[in-house]
Amino acid sequence: MTSSNAHPVLVVLGAGPGLGMSVARAFGRRGYRVAIASRSADRHPGYLDELRALGIEAAAFQVDAARPGSVADAVAAVRERFGRIDVAYYGAGAPVALTPITELTPAGATEALGTVAPVVEFATAVLPELRARDGALLLVGGLSSVIPMPHLGGLTLVASAYRAYALNLHAALADEGVYAGTLTVGGMIAGGDIAAAMAASTQPEDLAAITLQPDDLAETVWRLVTERTEAEAVIDVIS
Repeated sequence: MTSSNAHPVLVVLGAGPGLGMSVARAFGRRGYRVAIASRSADRHPGYLDELRALGIEAAAFQVDAARPGSVADAVAAVRERFGRIDVAYYGAGAPVALTPITELTPAGATEALGTVAPVVEFATAVLPELRARDGALLLVGGLSSVIPMPHLGGLTLVASAYRAYALNLHAALADEGVYAGTLTVGGMIAGGDIAAAMAASTQPEDLAAITLQPDDLAETVWRLVTERTEAEAVIDVIS
């Protein structure tokens, strides 16, 4: 496959078999070169084979978002490999203990909010490229940032922080020609790891009503990034 530095580049941090790969395909079939980054490097060969079979130029990078500096290093590696970054997508999951909000302790809140640092590291690392190219940054968050879900405890703090960060970036960067936004998802995403875990212990008919198709969500990501008229899209099938 012939590489061209003139072709735009999408970086997907937190690439997984559900939404992450759907976003990669959605942009790749529209001419983007794709960098996928995740902690599970053993999955990368399969992801790359799939993308390349579709005629999409792609490369994979291992990243541990929980380790300070790892995200910035991965962004630097993407820039070195492709020569540019035009769209940056952050979909890495936050490992947060789920306890009722009434049982959340200060220590638990501190631990939960510590998982917000990687997305700030990501945005900080990609912003120079996005500013140079009128690029776009898209974060994915959870519905508890919009609708109270007290059973999720500290995860509600994380979701709220993601959403507030994205909306404030949108306000700060719009005049510079850079788009920032968020996709807020209320539902189980088919094909993802969470869906696989739930399917193993739940009847399929119980999950159908709350299941979202990742390709549909990826099209929403594409619309947000290209139309740039909205800072947020909320997709809710559970409230």
